[in-house]
Amino acid sequence: MPWSVLSAADPTPEHQQPVTFDEAAQKATNAASWVEQNWSTWLSVGLRILLIVVIAAILRTVIRRSLTKLIARMNRSAQAVEGTPLGGLLVNAERRRQRSEAIGSVLRSVASFLILGTAALMVLGALNINLAPLLASAGVAGVALGFGARNLVTDFLSGVFMILEDQYGVGDSIDAGVASGEVIEVGLRVTKLRGDNGEIWYVRNGEIKRIGNLSQGWATAGIDVQVRPTEDLDRVRAVIVETAAVLAKDEPWNELLWGPVEVLGLDSVLLDSMVVRVSAKTMPGKALGVERELRWRIKQAFDRAGIRIVGGPAVLGDEAASADPTAGMAAPSALASPTSPQSLAASPIPPPATNLHK
Repeated sequence: MPWSVLSAADPTPEHQQPVTFDEAAQKATNAASWVEQNWSTWLSVGLRILLIVVIAAILRTVIRRSLTKLIARMNRSAQAVEGTPLGGLLVNAERRRQRSEAIGSVLRSVASFLILGTAALMVLGALNINLAPLLASAGVAGVALGFGARNLVTDFLSGVFMILEDQYGVGDSIDAGVASGEVIEVGLRVTKLRGDNGEIWYVRNGEIKRIGNLSQGWATAGIDVQVRPTEDLDRVRAVIVETAAVLAKDEPWNELLWGPVEVLGLDSVLLDSMVVRVSAKTMPGKALGVERELRWRIKQAFDRAGIRIVGGPAVLGDEAASADPTAGMAAPSALASPTSPQSLAASPIPPPATNLHK
């Protein structure tokens, strides 16, 4: 009995029904007919997918190479202009290169994302896959990613617009609010600045709310000249104008000054001084050096012309007010008189008299 049960539970190949020739021929005929019915569909779908992939690859390659050639051409034009006499002033090759590279990187990434994403959706559509759930899931994932990495997205978008609008570049001196200094690198997420003391600041682009660019356009050199209120203003003006004219002809100040030095007039009039305001347009970032040189020359010209500035040495012949002989005397004290109430109040109390008759 156990042997019969084991044999029934685990039949050997000898107990299986053999497949007849007619059955095998029928199965082969069914498979061949099914392949014959669907091979045209498979071939059309395969060719469509292959065509989509080939077109996407060719289009991506062409666009990326075109952008690369355009960026290289921009860099070559910047290097060519840099060799001219005003090239260093008008064009900064490093700034132009970094800006073009950043823009090219963004454009290449956007082009690749759009082309490959569109091709992937077209391939899925060719396979008769329902894209509605996939797009809904991608939308939810994109919203979640946007909330989780909003600071990164903000930094990236701010960097893109800063580069596209050319708000600043390498070599510019800027005030970014959180830090200030010279720009040494501009990125899509972080801007690198070198401070006045040599420190390097890494500022996220999303944290920059305002930008003061000190290297675009022109700068203003302004100084205040303080003189005595008794000086002749016409003479003061003539000396300043003459000094400024000589400065504008000397090297290298003739290139740093972009306009005539103007005497704007009196900025304030006080009892002991007058302030004359002097201003001039200069090359961006060179206003401080022009101010120092202009102060130096105006001081020397005033010394030669005998014009005294505030705080200068006294001139012989001036009428000085006589010193008050009582200025160094102390006020009389009430304690100096022994009979004054203050002196009596401050004197010690005598001890009581002793009774000798006791």
